[in-house]
Amino acid sequence: MIHERKSIKYLFVIITAILVFISLFPLAWVVRMSFMPNKIIAGYPSDIIPPGLSLSNFGRVFGLIKGLDAVKLGGSGQSLNFFRFLFNSLFVSSVMTLSQVFFSALGAYAFARLRFPGRKFIFNLYLSALMVPAIVMIIPNFILVKDLGWLNTYMGILAPSFLMTPLAVFFLRQFFLGINKELEEAAIIDGAGRFRIFFRIILPMSQTALTTLAIITFINQWNDYLWPLIVGKDVGSRMLTVALGVFRSQTTNGSPDWGGLMAGTVLATVPTLVLFIAFGKKVVNSIGFSGFR
Repeated sequence: MIHERKSIKYLFVIITAILVFISLFPLAWVVRMSFMPNKIIAGYPSDIIPPGLSLSNFGRVFGLIKGLDAVKLGGSGQSLNFFRFLFNSLFVSSVMTLSQVFFSALGAYAFARLRFPGRKFIFNLYLSALMVPAIVMIIPNFILVKDLGWLNTYMGILAPSFLMTPLAVFFLRQFFLGINKELEEAAIIDGAGRFRIFFRIILPMSQTALTTLAIITFINQWNDYLWPLIVGKDVGSRMLTVALGVFRSQTTNGSPDWGGLMAGTVLATVPTLVLFIAFGKKVVNSIGFSGFR
């Protein structure tokens, strides 16, 4: 029996290692190509560590190498304006994270603790929005943003999910239901109102769940491509994901600037990787704690 358990354990370890390798292999290949000038990418398609590695692709992404020098290195000669687009992504993702976490927490607390007519029906109706594909809402949202004059602005990108989303409300509601009601009842006896209870008791006790939601929201917004592409085409509001797509299409020799694109992609993944490495354990623990009730 002991040997069987050890065999099963080793089998799961092997399977997990294989799955991790499969998941990380594309990222490792992107990092590999980011250090390869375009001239040698096609010449060494399968070498794990090909010769001629350099930082020239990153130099071109940062704008340190321009014009003819970039073309000589195998690039397209086009500039990325990386720091401008990085600021746009950081700003939009941060504002979206703060607003969505705050308003979703308000809505989730109302559904978890307040008693009002039709509460369950309204909550179930709101959750039914999860069954509507996001692609279906693109045209109505685009028409609304256009009528408001928010095209090519930060607000146009933020508008569809600025307040709250059904998944965020559901996630926080499940967490709030696990908080002991006696703490709130004691606060009410001492004369505290609902808002004071929410800000002084509920939010401090929900830091793990709020942090998890913040990380998930930030990463989703950071990686979003389709909606920012539709409403934020101008340089002033262009997100980094959209800028990388434009950079890929800007070529003078008929083939994409793969080296520069991979370097930009590696740099674009750094913020999300840092967030997940720093708070990944909290995300897993919070999701496990906020189960279905």
